[in-house]
Amino acid sequence: MLSMILVISLVLGILPLVGVALTLINGMITTVDGLFMSLILLTLSAVFMLNAYWEMRDMGMLGKKKAAAPAAKPPAAKAS
Repeated sequence: MLSMILVISLVLGILPLVGVALTLINGMITTVDGLFMSLILLTLSAVFMLNAYWEMRDMGMLGKKKAAAPAAKPPAAKAS
């Protein structure tokens, strides 16, 4: 089951990408306003996608969890 934070982070990570696509389609990307808007939207998207990545990692959806390494044997004592 997905947590609500993960769903919200994914939605809020995708919405700014739609805004960047609209900026590209309208041809505003060549203006200073369009460039700054794109940078701001990409930053917002990156922050929310990073949060979604952390949530998915914490839930165990990404990667394999490494098994704990067996305890190392203590070195043998030298006879003197």
